[in-house]
Parts: sequence; structure tokens; C-alpha cells
Amino acid sequence: MFDKLKRWLALPGGHGTPVPAELWAHVEARLPFLNWLPFEARARLRTLSEDFLTEKEFYGARDLRLDDEIMLTIAIQACLPILNHRGLAAYRGWVGIVVYPGDFVVPQQIMDEAGVVHEYEEILLGEARADGPVLLSWFDNGSPPGVNIVIHEFAHKLDMAGGSADGCPALPPGMSRKAWAKTFSAAYERLCRLEDAGIETILDPYATTSPGEFFAVASEAFFEAPISLRADFSSVYAQLTAFYGLDTATGEEKLRGTRLAV
Repeated sequence: MFDKLKRWLALPGGHGTPVPAELWAHVEARLPFLNWLPFEARARLRTLSEDFLTEKEFYGARDLRLDDEIMLTIAIQACLPILNHRGLAAYRGWVGIVVYPGDFVVPQQIMDEAGVVHEYEEILLGEARADGPVLLSWFDNGSPPGVNIVIHEFAHKLDMAGGSADGCPALPPGMSRKAWAKTFSAAYERLCRLEDAGIETILDPYATTSPGEFFAVASEAFFEAPISLRADFSSVYAQLTAFYGLDTATGEEKLRGTRLAV
């Protein structure tokens, strides 16, 4: 089913050949937050996404037929976090992306304090495995409101590159791990207090599950709702700006200002 896409993405000179303009424009239109990016960044995102498609292998679970639009939509969003952060080198060591039609059930195990192992099943929208594939849900009408499954799981992949998914990924040169830990620890604790008080923020309550989930949810907001993230968690936004090498809130402001002027 991937023959046509593979022909487009043959590897002359080590890079994928361009995806047809019509397909690219159609998928871009479904991802309005790409408008926060400057023009040159969007051009690089296109090239990086094409290379991503040549390097990774997609599998449709439960008889899901993966078409070019689905794969390109995933590739673009997966490449956003690495656009100015190591490029595809950040995703080396694994190749598989498994896509489910909707949520899916994964068997889990947990050991209690007495050493007894309990087995259970968990319903998931996505899962990133340290040295293995990324599992994603696909919804024809888009992800649930306020959720970006792809960015979330690929943020976990970046987090895992720094060890466990604990919210402290490997940082680019020049960034302070101490400052990162202090900022994110304080913001995580604050979010937990706000959630306990019933006060809503831009971050989904799922971010209170663990520091690792806080980082992944904050990364979703950084790309999809940056002005709101900056308003609610300015220090986290500043750290993510340095980490991802993008100022998405300024991009959103410029776009909204242009629209208001019209």
C-alpha cells in the first residue's frame, strides 16, 4: 500500500524527493498551528518530514489502511519537536510507528510494595517505548479536543533520550539542567495545586500524572497554544523555547495581529 509514497520518497543523495505539492498543501491545512512557524522553518520542516518518511516504517493495526495523508500528517507533527533540535538524529535507534484506528488496550504490569506483581489492561491513545516503536491512535475527525497525540508521544521519545521519561530530557548545549529541573519541578507542583483547587489552566489535567507527562503535555501546548502556555506558565515556555529552538508564541502573535489588521 506504500508503493506510491515510496516512489516519491526514494533516496537520491540521501534525501527523500518532494511530496507532491497538492498533498502537502492539503495536510498543512489540517494543521493550522504550523502557521506559527516562520517561512524558512516551514521549508525545513517539509524536507525533514520527507526524510522522516524514508527512515521510519509505518504499520496499520487492526486492519487500519494507512494512506499517504495519514503518514504525512504524522510525519510533520513528529518532526516539529526536532526541527531545531538535532534533527532526525534525535530519533535514531528505532524505526517503527504503529497506528491504531482509535484508542487501544495494552497489557500492563506493576509491582506493589510487597513485591506482588499485578497485571491489568490500560486504554491508551498513544505510547512511546524506549528502544521500540511509537504507538499512536488515529481519529478521522482529528484528535480529541486539546490533545495532540503525535507531539505528545514524540516528546516522550526526546525525554527518553535523556534516560527515563522523567521530564528531564537531554538538553542542547548552553542550557542548564539545574535551571530546567527547578523550573519544571516548581511548575509541576503548581499545576497539581491548581488542579486540586479546581482551577483550570491551558494544560490538560493529565499533566499532573507525573513530571514526564507534564513535559509531554506542555510540549503539546507549546506548539498548539503557545500564547496561552506563555501566559499560564511563562518560565516553562521560556525553557521550551530554548529547548526546541522556536518562539511559537511570537509566531502566533504575528499571525493573529495580521488577521486582526485585515
